[in-house]
Amino acid sequence: MPEPLSKLARFLDQTLEVNMFPDAGPMGLQVHGSEQVHNIVTAVSASRELFEQAAKRQADMVLVHHGLFWNSDSRVIDPLLRERLRVLLAHNISLVSYHLALDGHPTLGNNAQIIKALDFSQEDDGFAYTGDRPIGWFGSSNPPIAPAELTRRITERIGPLHANYANGPDDIHRIAVCSGGGPRYIREAAEIGCDAFITGDLFEPAEMWSRELGIHFFAAGHYATEVFGVKALAGLLNHTHDCSATFVDLPTNA
Repeated sequence: MPEPLSKLARFLDQTLEVNMFPDAGPMGLQVHGSEQVHNIVTAVSASRELFEQAAKRQADMVLVHHGLFWNSDSRVIDPLLRERLRVLLAHNISLVSYHLALDGHPTLGNNAQIIKALDFSQEDDGFAYTGDRPIGWFGSSNPPIAPAELTRRITERIGPLHANYANGPDDIHRIAVCSGGGPRYIREAAEIGCDAFITGDLFEPAEMWSRELGIHFFAAGHYATEVFGVKALAGLLNHTHDCSATFVDLPTNA
């Protein structure tokens, strides 16, 4: 049996507590398509290529981390946005998007899932707050591991590193993880006493900050660090609802 779109959207909104995360764009339902949902495609970012693949897969709904609409965007539907919307509307496909709420969720979020993938124990406290909720999370290892071992795990379980500045201690007890565009939070991680900081993007001051703060810095890619949440949501929907959710991998170099 298909699931009503309104029921799925409400379930996702409530599970991710979207109202608790001030964000740079609307989260939840962005494009209303079919009222009934059989097949769902999840992915990191909205694009025409993704929507065309969703149409080929006969998807009724697309769930992404980076949606179509942002507060800073022009209110004009330009040719790029028009073509993306055209594919969705032509095939009656709904679009839902969850940005910071999916970074920061304490179990399903990108950062919690990365800590789990790296075989660290997630701590109760987080950092990089937006409103009253943390986006980033801490992980701990007892016994500690060597920097080379953490590098191996990141490379094998997330992807090739964009940068690795080995300026921290020989034993890594505690890590801080803030996926995507979180490199500026390295200072907060160091001040709290973390041995290593893992993020997606690289930015110019990172190497100097890593050296001066005495903390390892790993940039594993914006895209690669943000596949975890949408994969976790696909698994959750397959387990809790009468629909089929599939992750579609459309990697970028970012």
